[in-house]
Formats: sequence, C-alpha cells, structure tokens
Amino acid sequence: MYSGSLVAVVTPMRAGTLPDTPLDPVALQRLVEFHITNGTDAIVAVGTTGESATLSEREHCDVISQVVRWAAGRVPVIAGTGANSTTEAIRLTREARDAGADACLLVTPYYNKPTQDGLYRHFRAVAEAVPIPQILYNVPSRTACDMLPETVARLAGIDNIVGIKEATGDISRVARLKQLCGDDFCLLSGDDATALEFMLAGGHGVISVTANVAPRAMHDMCVQALAGDRVRAQALNAPIEALHVQLFCESNPIPTKWALAEMGLIEAGIRLPLTWLAEDCRPRVRQAMARAAIAPAS
Repeated sequence: MYSGSLVAVVTPMRAGTLPDTPLDPVALQRLVEFHITNGTDAIVAVGTTGESATLSEREHCDVISQVVRWAAGRVPVIAGTGANSTTEAIRLTREARDAGADACLLVTPYYNKPTQDGLYRHFRAVAEAVPIPQILYNVPSRTACDMLPETVARLAGIDNIVGIKEATGDISRVARLKQLCGDDFCLLSGDDATALEFMLAGGHGVISVTANVAPRAMHDMCVQALAGDRVRAQALNAPIEALHVQLFCESNPIPTKWALAEMGLIEAGIRLPLTWLAEDCRPRVRQAMARAAIAPAS
C-alpha cells in the first residue's frame, strides 16, 4: 500500500525553451536527494508533471533508471508509463520493470476517448503483459476521458492493479471506490487542493505537485490527515494552500519549474510547447512561496 506524500517530480532540463531542451541529470539527482531528505514517501518519475509527453522513449526510460538508481531503495519509485497507445504503454511498463521501478502509474489514454470497456481492455492488456504493480490514473481535465468507479472496480479484480490516482477532485468518489474496490485497493488523490479532504474521507495519500517545492510540509500534512486529525492537518495545510492554487496559474508544470528554479534546485529549462512562466504570474507564485516560508536562492 502506497501512502502519504508521493511527489510527481519534474524532469529538470538545462536552461532554455526549445523542442529538445537537454535534460539535466545532475539536477535530477539533486531533486531525488531533496525529496528523501525532506520526508517524501515515494517518487513518481516521468508522470505528466515530468513532461512525459515531450520526452523521447529513450529519455523517458533513462530518467526512470536514473531515479531508481539514485533513490537506491530508500523510497519507492513509481514510473509513469501511460500512453494513448496500448502497445506503447506495455513497452514503457516493461522497460520500467526492467529498470527496477517498484510500480507503474498509467494515465487513461488521452485524446482518443475510449469507451469504458475500451479502458478496461487497455489496462487489462498492460497488466497481463507486465507483472509489476500498476496504479491507474484518472485525470479527465487533461485527457477528456473519465474512468468511472465501476470500471475501476472491474480492474481492481486483476492482481497487479493495486490502486488509482483519482484527480477529479470529487471527494464523493472516495466512498464509492472503497465500496466497490475494497479497503486493500490504494486510493491516491491527484488534486492537491482537495487532498486533505480526500485522505480524511478514507484515501491513502496524494501524488502531489505541491510536494515538488514544499515536500516536508506535504509529508507532515499527510501524516496528520491519515491519522484522522483534521485540526492538525488543516493547520499544516494552511500555509501551503496558496501553492495548491498558484502552482496551476499556468499549465502544470510551468509554475512548479519556475518555483524550483527560484529555489536554485533546477535551471530555467522546459520543452515546447510549454513555455517559461509569464511575468504576470510570477508575483502570485512568489507570494504563495513566501506564505509557505520557501525562500528563493540567494
């Protein structure tokens, strides 16, 4: 069972905004250590926050291997291996297993808008092809495809499909998923703004964007939420609430990468079609960082 604060880590790049901005493995290693030092409970490598859509397949697999190597078993590594091609998803999942990832995270196929039966067949095919724990990822705001709880329940019957990252922000789905899938099926929020309520409702943790810049605060908040202590969880969440909002003032991971560059952890690098954070958004992100007591690099 994966629980607590799982970071959807960015993929660091050298300074620039190009279709092929070079990756920065030195900064990636620095981020792995930053998260382990600050209590992050697991690292999700090359998810959508990691710009998986613009990495080549070789780069994608290399980043997973690097994170596995640098984590060195100290925290679980979950590899993003979803695709809108079932064949590609199988191939990426197999590569992640061979690299030593502990589990894989597979987003619902985007753009092609499969039916609920198509989703079931897609995820079943990947699970049957690659014997590694697999976590489903439902984020209809990005994929134009909503995997319904009833479809999740069908998939929960497959041994190596162990959980879901549910990013609708609909807290009522927690109870429905628990009812349909049982208490042993891992329920992870994919929405920082509602993650506290998700855990208080019975969820097991969050795959977090905010944890990129405030890992200790996210971890501590999750500890209290999972313990059922609403008062303490809310007190810990209050300083980072603005981050939950402002890190999405432009498309993820644009604001998060800008904040990490301000912190001196990565260079100002991102790949087209994403662009560097617009000037008018920067004061809002700075204010959210200040409220969370995150200081820019001197």
